[in-house]
Amino acid sequence: MATQLTGSRVLLWSLLGRLPNAMSPIGTLLLVSRNTGSVWSGSLVAGALAGGQAIGGPIVGRLADRRGQRTVGLAAALVNAAALVALVAASEHGLALSWQIAPAALTGLSVPLVGPLSRSRWVRLSAGEPELTSAMLALDGIVDEVSFTAGPALVGMLATAVSPSAGMLTAAVLSGVCATLFALHPTAATAATGVPTPVHAQSQSAERLFNTPYLLLMAGMALLGACFGSVQVGITATTEALGRPGSAGLLYGFLGCTSSIAGIATASLPARWGLPPRLRAGTALLFTASCVLFFADGSLVALTAAVGFLGVAVAPQMITMFGLVERTVPAARLGEAMAALVSALILAQSAGTFVSGWAADHFSPGAPFAVTAAAAATALVLTACTATEHRFRRRHSTPPAPVAAKAASPAA
Repeated sequence: MATQLTGSRVLLWSLLGRLPNAMSPIGTLLLVSRNTGSVWSGSLVAGALAGGQAIGGPIVGRLADRRGQRTVGLAAALVNAAALVALVAASEHGLALSWQIAPAALTGLSVPLVGPLSRSRWVRLSAGEPELTSAMLALDGIVDEVSFTAGPALVGMLATAVSPSAGMLTAAVLSGVCATLFALHPTAATAATGVPTPVHAQSQSAERLFNTPYLLLMAGMALLGACFGSVQVGITATTEALGRPGSAGLLYGFLGCTSSIAGIATASLPARWGLPPRLRAGTALLFTASCVLFFADGSLVALTAAVGFLGVAVAPQMITMFGLVERTVPAARLGEAMAALVSALILAQSAGTFVSGWAADHFSPGAPFAVTAAAAATALVLTACTATEHRFRRRHSTPPAPVAAKAASPAA
């Protein structure tokens, strides 16, 4: 049903267009660390990129809501590709660190936001039908998980087989080509014209975005980001302590695999099981999995099982929170809202990585998993106290997509 609504090509461009976002952080760290001989320098430049993403995401999302995904997405894709090339050139020529930080920050600021904009686009195309919206968001969650897993793996393989710059240049090509094709796809016009009249769009655009339900979702996504960051550090530190450092990449992939399967299962849940109950159940599962992970750092087999269990809780959480965003914000600001939610995740993931790295250095390789459990416990308390149907009741009806645009999608 989803592919009939959007067409198969746009899903391919959506997947490939997201890869640069997953490749750039680790690719920047590898590139700058190798060329400067300093991991700290690589961390500074990668941090500038993450900061740019956190700031630029909501800005690009806001512009896409106001000016249309096609124009803004195309401009972001081209600027992002140019910034990635500039970063590689600055690093390979050994320029001062400030000259490397600048293009890294621009890379983050200009991320094309294929993920958040695609979710906004699918919600508009679903025309307010709950089951179809759920299926589309579940499908998009699977695409996200695949990009999250494949991006770092691809840049790692290219860095090992060729050089770190090869991975970054590949990201530039994917951004310049695939993100551009995603921006120019006919479904982008549907996302831009989903609001019936300019007057209605302006009135919705002026409505407050940061209401209480949306802020609660941002807090929940930030806690999920802290789980991501701490798990990455914990897996890396634990596999090194067990004498199997090469297994870290496989464990990341396994986490993404189980999360993708859970995302597929989420799409089959009956519509009568509302999103707030799903969020409460998913958060409880996340907390349970994090506790298992905390006690599974003694062997690689136990760690693998625990990581797979954690993955089962990830995709349903993200899919449910993105689904609740569609209920709680003005329709004309949906792209901006999705982007800000991702920015919250990125910032919290960076913070979780920093805190977990300190914990691993000062306590034990498994100490980062305590950070994971603490973040999941906080999310559980927050969700148990706030995730109700009344709080997350639908505040607007998503306007139906134009018939012509719907008919154009499968043909495209």
